[in-house]
Amino acid sequence: MPLTAGSTPALLIGPLLRHVDPVSATVWVETDRACEVEVLGRRARTFCVGGHHYALVVVEGLEPGSSTPYEVHLDGARVWPDRASPLPPSRIRTPGRPGPFTIAFGSCRYATPSTVAPSDGIPPDALDVYASRIAGRHEDEWPDALVLLGDQVYADELTAPTREWLSLRRGRPVREDGQVLDFEEYTRLYAESWSDPQVRWLLSTIPSSMVFDDHEMIDDWNTSAAWRRRVTATGWWADRIAGGLVSYWIYQHLGNLSPQELAGNAVWQAMQQRTDESDDAEPMLREMAVAADGDPRSIRWSYVRHWGDVRMVMVDSRAGRVLDEQARRMLDDDEFAWVEAAMRTAVDEGVEHVVLGTSLPWLLPHAIHEVERWNETLNVRHEGTLRGRLAEKLRQAADLEHWAAFGSSFERLGAAVVSLARGEAGRAPATVLVLSGDVHHAYAAELTEPSGLTSRVHQLTVSPLHNQAPHPIRVGFRIGWSRWARRLTTGVARLTRVEPSPLDWTKAAGPFFGNQVGELVLDGREARFRLLVADERTRSTEELQEVLDLPLTDPVPAPPARLGR
Repeated sequence: MPLTAGSTPALLIGPLLRHVDPVSATVWVETDRACEVEVLGRRARTFCVGGHHYALVVVEGLEPGSSTPYEVHLDGARVWPDRASPLPPSRIRTPGRPGPFTIAFGSCRYATPSTVAPSDGIPPDALDVYASRIAGRHEDEWPDALVLLGDQVYADELTAPTREWLSLRRGRPVREDGQVLDFEEYTRLYAESWSDPQVRWLLSTIPSSMVFDDHEMIDDWNTSAAWRRRVTATGWWADRIAGGLVSYWIYQHLGNLSPQELAGNAVWQAMQQRTDESDDAEPMLREMAVAADGDPRSIRWSYVRHWGDVRMVMVDSRAGRVLDEQARRMLDDDEFAWVEAAMRTAVDEGVEHVVLGTSLPWLLPHAIHEVERWNETLNVRHEGTLRGRLAEKLRQAADLEHWAAFGSSFERLGAAVVSLARGEAGRAPATVLVLSGDVHHAYAAELTEPSGLTSRVHQLTVSPLHNQAPHPIRVGFRIGWSRWARRLTTGVARLTRVEPSPLDWTKAAGPFFGNQVGELVLDGREARFRLLVADERTRSTEELQEVLDLPLTDPVPAPPARLGR
């Protein structure tokens, strides 16, 4: 519909409450035109990218441990919250309140309930149901943070409504296996995923931290050097990766940054210096994206969150990979050193819980871990030969590209975690926790070797929020945890002379299937992992079942009672 001169600007997506610390917050929005955005008296002008208009409002001067309802005004007119909405007012709740700190987390959210047909066989959207669940509770029971660990949108698996939209845009039918091509088409994915009323309210109220995974670009993104050579030779990849990274920078990465990081971000500052709101920033951001894809050292997607006694280090385990077959790394040396330094700094500052976020699990089911190590060894040893090419085909077909498939990085992360857990970097935290998604089931695993750990070390994996795990995947992951499968794959790995790892771990819970949300509850030096799963049998859109409440630490003993005289 054409815009009417003098009419009120409209809020298209958002607000999203993003970075929140004890004294500040950032609020992200997309609007239908250039305008001034106001939140709690702080104002920001929109910036333009590809004809779309966005703003990030930095709200400062908040009180630690406070809870402040807020509204969004565009050019002075209130546009949020909707006066007719039954949902509670959006609030900014800063860290510092007494009681436990709760992190809700998960990954892999395919569109929304309204855009998925019953014939798709996808269970209820756990994030949607979770939003309704907490909206009906007192705010003291809401989570303090939401961590989304990859695949917030699917660029390579499109819903029927999006295919219809693309068909109109392109002027030709889009097949069922169609994919997005450029930035404009990416904007459609975010609008589809984040416009659901319940999730929109959730994102406006619970501070969110995000990181990408492969489906936000394409399945198998950066699996190997062979994969990269093949895809970069196509005629469509340049627009696809540029559109994907530009949209990720706008919709996700900006909100991951603190006000201090924004002040030091050269790209963001260059955009803020533009005085003409019609000056489209897409060419500048495309240049940034092309540079990031060609040289991952040009940008750091990893970041840190400070939550009082909790420190989260979010690790980019996808875009910054070193893919040289003879020197494969999940991260280059500089970024890995940055991650290690962030972990040590957390210990230096006396935090009780160090949380590592990575879209891909570090500790996999043992049999799958051994297969990935075996496959990597064959690829390295036989690169360029028939055996190497067959190993590469298996790697791509079976998605063998988790931390285990980057063996040196797996061990380096293990060494860093063990150093923290032994107290070698200072007073050991109560826990070191790795949060991940990707594998379309949930489980908890605990590091058991080497010995001498003061901290408890756990891998907590939750996926998907809204998707499905086909039956063969369910069978495969159940087998992956079995003792006989571990013995078999370990034997094969040893025959291939795969270097054994000094690390060992045991499954503490799982696997669990279905759409699900995890809750990490941290209270002093105590920690618990709760898992909430949407009911697949009744396909209820109103209920989540708590299937797990797992202590992650030994109970803190109560102080001895005083004896009366």
